Amino acid sequence: MAEPTIRLSVGQAIVRYLTHQYSERDGVERRFVPGIFGIFGHGNVAGLGQALLQNEVSPDPEEGRLEYWHGRNEQGIVHAATAYARTMDRLQTLAATASIGPGSLNMVTGAALATTNRIPVLLFPSDIFANRAPNPVLQQLEDSRDPDISCNDAFKPVSKFWDRVNRPEQLMVSLPGAMRVLTDPVETGAAVVCLPEDVQAEVYDWPLSFFAKKVWHMDRQVPAPSALARAVSAIKGAAKPLIVSGGGTIYSQASEQVRELATATGIPVADTQAGKGAINWDHPAAVGGLGATGAGSANALAAEADLVIGIGTRYSDFTTGSQTVFGNPQVRFVNINVAAFDAVKQGAEMVLADAREALSALTAALADFHVSQQWTDKTRTEVAAWQKATDACYHADHGPLPAQTEVFGALNEMMGDEDIMINAAGSMPGDLQCLWRASTPVQYHVEYAFSCMGYEIPAALGVKMARPESEVVAIVGDGTYQMLPMELATLVQEGRKAIFVLLQNYGYSSIGALSESHGSQRFGTKYRRDDDGEGHVRGDDPSLRLPVDIAANARSWGLDVLEVHGIEEFRQAYQKAHASDRATMIHIETDLYGPNPPSTGWWDVPVTSQSRLESTQEAYRQYAGEITRQRRFF
Repeated sequence: MAEPTIRLSVGQAIVRYLTHQYSERDGVERRFVPGIFGIFGHGNVAGLGQALLQNEVSPDPEEGRLEYWHGRNEQGIVHAATAYARTMDRLQTLAATASIGPGSLNMVTGAALATTNRIPVLLFPSDIFANRAPNPVLQQLEDSRDPDISCNDAFKPVSKFWDRVNRPEQLMVSLPGAMRVLTDPVETGAAVVCLPEDVQAEVYDWPLSFFAKKVWHMDRQVPAPSALARAVSAIKGAAKPLIVSGGGTIYSQASEQVRELATATGIPVADTQAGKGAINWDHPAAVGGLGATGAGSANALAAEADLVIGIGTRYSDFTTGSQTVFGNPQVRFVNINVAAFDAVKQGAEMVLADAREALSALTAALADFHVSQQWTDKTRTEVAAWQKATDACYHADHGPLPAQTEVFGALNEMMGDEDIMINAAGSMPGDLQCLWRASTPVQYHVEYAFSCMGYEIPAALGVKMARPESEVVAIVGDGTYQMLPMELATLVQEGRKAIFVLLQNYGYSSIGALSESHGSQRFGTKYRRDDDGEGHVRGDDPSLRLPVDIAANARSWGLDVLEVHGIEEFRQAYQKAHASDRATMIHIETDLYGPNPPSTGWWDVPVTSQSRLESTQEAYRQYAGEITRQRRFF
């Protein structure tokens, strides 16, 4: 007997399929893709767009609802979907669709951000005609060597799954393939299913079984007994062990377990950008952020540690301080990770396991182990010293303009444990990593794998969608704001409330400081008029500043805007924004030049050895000395 079928277009089949996909972990099922962002053009308006319309206004009782949200910028909607997935600990994500050519190509940066951060996001870029009758169609990239190449081939190196559906029946292979990758904690990242314009509207008789409910079980991998035994032996043999807790700790929801291990053994716990908050900042074993922009406490302990226990970390260049932060000549590594690719880094002893399962097993196996009193005393001394440094940065009383660290301090003291602070790129993630006192795993949301300016505003939308009960606060520099403000309109459109803290300093604070410290004199890092061709090296004369009014621009998007001067006014404005139910921007001027937190880490930014500039010559002399501390681990 022939299997029952249903006649649907490809676009309609995608919608129906996604409404029947679920993830499950620890016995809890969730719709894996509850909705989709989109910007329509000729490439998708009559295909996937028609299917989404039909799903909304003429629902099929056998088909769930796939929510649709109209975005403003294609990169922005991918950032919003990624931020949503991160906030949901990768147990749910959102999809995004765009038209052919520039619309779809705009999603490439978002795909790269998701993949480098190991966050699942499902993308449907529209593509050129599979039948090639309209050839070349508007916005088609023509390649004389291969007529099947389109702009969407650019997604291949920045995604974890890529396919082009040139026939309807291929969808029955492509979508399950994408779902497998999205729900796999080892392989997850951007999954890209390219949809030719004609194929989206093509009709096919689909087997009903293709649309049956599918539950993707995200089981927890337990550590192999032999691997666990090797890790326990290494820890018991260490005099100065240090835990480095990464994003995998949070995605595994293993915060309680890392705290229990630290409490039982006294092993100090440092964190990465993605892992901050897994252990509360005031836990006796918490030592703060590690690496190039890390806390002095964490970096001091890392310099002496003879064993580093990495938990769910990919050991980014910033985390390792370009391989200078681990200074003990005898240091060894044990890495707990679901991915062998990451577990093998630093020449480590590998424990392939879910972080929560591995930490529970380690705590039980180390019941008779505790670090020495000397190492505990060292930990407490370093943490106490860094807390004093943090307090100084948070309450610098700098003038005439406040330092950005004072704004961070005010926010850190006013925001609740379940509220969420968002940031990405520039000097702010560095200051935040070494200073921010995160009490919970949800409070700290900083994107620093791709370090993408423009992430913060769309991320605020995605985070608020994931956790409507939290106050969502995105800290945005004037440079970042000018990169990607468009999703403010989407936020207002959807009635979502977020607070945006706009730090106005008329330039690129981070790259300016980096430029100056590396001999390039802050060249091209200030916003100044260039009437006579000398604007790129001009000083700070206010009359030369560009007349860009970000506060007025934010009002034009529909936000309430509070313009303040000084930290006391800022605190009052935050309380007003917190009490409001409307999206609000707090606009405050800060000092472009800092002061910045004391630097205790190093980052490898090469300086040329050949220059006519004395500033570059001096920077090279410093660089040549620092690079000698760099190590390799095998």
